[in-house]
Amino acid sequence: MADPSLYTYPSPLEGYEGLQPLPDEKAEDGKSFVNPQTGVLSKAYERFVEPISNDQRGGFDVHIYYFQGNPEQARFAKALWERIRREFPELRIYRVWDEPVGPHPMAMFEVNIFTPVQFGAFIPWLVINRGPLSALVHPNTDDEERDHTQRATWMGEKLPLDLSLFKKMKEKAAAAETAEVVT
Repeated sequence: MADPSLYTYPSPLEGYEGLQPLPDEKAEDGKSFVNPQTGVLSKAYERFVEPISNDQRGGFDVHIYYFQGNPEQARFAKALWERIRREFPELRIYRVWDEPVGPHPMAMFEVNIFTPVQFGAFIPWLVINRGPLSALVHPNTDDEERDHTQRATWMGEKLPLDLSLFKKMKEKAAAAETAEVVT
């Protein structure tokens, strides 16, 4: 994971300043708290929060990994890929890569999620159905390295990613920006 001190974080209470203190009243279960109801659901049920993409790129990528040299895992991954295509046709599902690609250290396939509703349906389903495979879930923002590290969530074993790709992309973008200023 990326060093958290490299980033800044807005207050989680931004936009909620100056409100009445929350009640200490416990719910029926005796453990959780009663929350004040506003009658309005959070906008996060309809759109991903900024800076997560809400366009055709998709808000989240899910990379599902398998050991390409393990025939049982390869078969399971291909069966899972087929099942996801059949059960979640509204998601964008890419090909099964049988070798490392990009920053990903082993064989995998990718699924794109476009809405919070899709996320809420697919991620719990994947928690139960991913079998022996690991999965990386990351948002899509304008900071790919941070998306794949500090903002990433793992199911199963966390795998090391080749982050040098992102550093090279940043260097290339900075060089292109410098060239534009010079011209």
